Amino acid sequence: MIIALSGMPGSGKSTVAKQLAEKLGWPRYYIGGLRREVARKKGMTLEEYNKLGEIDPTTDKEVDEMQKKLGQEKNNFIIEGRTSFYFIPHALKIFIDVEEKEGAKRIWNDLQQNNKRNEAKNIKSVEDVLKLNRKRIKSDKKRYQKYYGFDAYDKKYYDYVIDSTNLTAEEKFDKIYKIVKKELETHNTRHIT
Repeated sequence: MIIALSGMPGSGKSTVAKQLAEKLGWPRYYIGGLRREVARKKGMTLEEYNKLGEIDPTTDKEVDEMQKKLGQEKNNFIIEGRTSFYFIPHALKIFIDVEEKEGAKRIWNDLQQNNKRNEAKNIKSVEDVLKLNRKRIKSDKKRYQKYYGFDAYDKKYYDYVIDSTNLTAEEKFDKIYKIVKKELETHNTRHIT
């Protein structure tokens, strides 16, 4: 089984993906991390790279083709990306939601401890993160609509939607792990005939 995680900025996708990979002993692929690394190598922030992507489809298509290939060739992994549901349609698709101000606070707190996110220049407050998140979502929607004809933030594409706004990291993981465990049991039963 493949588990595709997506969600709003600051919803805790990366934390859950890491925890699931560790618990299941499966590899984890982080599409946002790949994009951040490419941006860094080009001397750009993620914000700048996303803006470039609005006119240059290669910024998205390279990682999207990689996702598609992974979904065709491998099994039993976690993939974290906003377009993963589309490129790996047979995956278990989970969207983690969060109220936008809470998401911005979480990212701000993360930036205070770990400034390797390569988000953007001159982030000095939660309000800056909130504005940045709004710009990022707008850019994502524009790019994915232009190149693929969908809105990756539309929850209708997902098997499960979890609102993490009022959940601790532990509660969020427990809730998602219960879903995964149930799906794994069902998935394995379907294949034993």
